[in-house]
Amino acid sequence: MLRHLFHLLILLATITTGYAQLQLPQGISRLDITLGGVPRTGFIYTPTTARETPAPVIFVWHGHGGTALNAARSFAMHRHMPEAISVYLQGLNTPGQLTDPEGKKPGWQHAAGAQDDRDLKLFDAALAYLKEHYKVDTRRIFSTGHSNGGGFTYLLWQTRPDVLCAVAPSAAASIRLRDTPFKPKPCMHLAGTADPLVKFEWQQQAIARVKEINQCEPEGKPWAPNCTLYPSKAGTPLITFILPGGTHKFPEEAPPLIARFFKEQAAAVK
Repeated sequence: MLRHLFHLLILLATITTGYAQLQLPQGISRLDITLGGVPRTGFIYTPTTARETPAPVIFVWHGHGGTALNAARSFAMHRHMPEAISVYLQGLNTPGQLTDPEGKKPGWQHAAGAQDDRDLKLFDAALAYLKEHYKVDTRRIFSTGHSNGGGFTYLLWQTRPDVLCAVAPSAAASIRLRDTPFKPKPCMHLAGTADPLVKFEWQQQAIARVKEINQCEPEGKPWAPNCTLYPSKAGTPLITFILPGGTHKFPEEAPPLIARFFKEQAAAVK
């Protein structure tokens, strides 16, 4: 009986290990960080040259109720911008502003000072880890995310403006844009006109405020399908990706456009 149980445990361990390996996209490894006694996890992709040549860094934040692994699959910045280090971190259970008020699903803090800034501290710790183990191009650090992850990207813009080169929030808004000083920063905002969760009107208000912050020209010009570029005298342009009829779902066509935007901003850094 014990022998059969032992073999069963070995089989289950093998299946579990194999499943975990299948879940990880090629070239991505697990990242483990402990902050204040709390284990934090995620995944990172590092180009083979990152130990010798400074590499850009892209932080990707999943939406409320999402996972780091799904963010790696849907954003896939490691495929669209393979010269960069891509970081996909996992949120902790946290109350949502629009759903999940009891905080039964993972997400990110909504404001500076909330939950002892555990996620801002995670960003700082993850970046410190990268600087310790790889060569990081500190002038080319980017953030993108969807929904709650897009809101956290806005929070990083607010609280870490001198760290980030550019941001690309998706299906998100930030009330802090109205009452908190933001330093001009190249931004790409992605939205669907039929978003039932983060209303398009809210996102339009965020876009209008970003135009003011970034000192953008009032009239834009085509940049890509469904994308409009608003040039900036300050060198901090805004690009909007507005998907007609788009819902709260992250658009499949978004990742290569985000990568193109980040590459253009990386090239603009002097």
